Amino acid sequence: MFSRLDGKSKTLAQTLGLVLFMGAMGFASVPLYDWFCRVTGYGGTTLEADAGSDVILDQTIKVRFDGSLTAGMPWEFKPAQREMEIRIGETGLAFYEAHNPTDKPIAGSASYNVFPFTVGGYFTKIDCFCFEEQILQPGETVMMPVTFFVDPDIVDDPEGKHVEAITLSYTFYEIEPEEVQAALATGSETDIN
Repeated sequence: MFSRLDGKSKTLAQTLGLVLFMGAMGFASVPLYDWFCRVTGYGGTTLEADAGSDVILDQTIKVRFDGSLTAGMPWEFKPAQREMEIRIGETGLAFYEAHNPTDKPIAGSASYNVFPFTVGGYFTKIDCFCFEEQILQPGETVMMPVTFFVDPDIVDDPEGKHVEAITLSYTFYEIEPEEVQAALATGSETDIN
């Protein structure tokens, strides 16, 4: 009977260990997947750089711009231009226009991707409004820049070398401003005012 109890205890310990391991993997999967997408450009995730490319090719590519809002986001949001043609490796500058038609300040953050998804690893942003939250005051309209380039290595990629156009898409969603989030985290409403 004692050996049977040890077998049950061993099985219980193994099951508990498996459950804890699976929970840890589930918790770590989101940051690991995000890291993987940012490093590889998988799923249309773009890359980031501090400066433009050192190499500019004579070959050009069209970059199209798209803007949308999540359900319930009261802003108006659209690209200032629908497309531009740039040389591969050349630094491009595009603008998106956002307007808050409400009578209260609204904070937003933008998610983004490029299409076709396979070229995400070649579309590199130098500076972008999407890197931080945006707060628009009542009635305010702003022009938000994004500076980018298409990496010249795209012409050596079997899937990327035939791409003639890339679409850069942003979707804005409403968020609580960082100062409100910080105050709520500390439990102090006086920090909000």
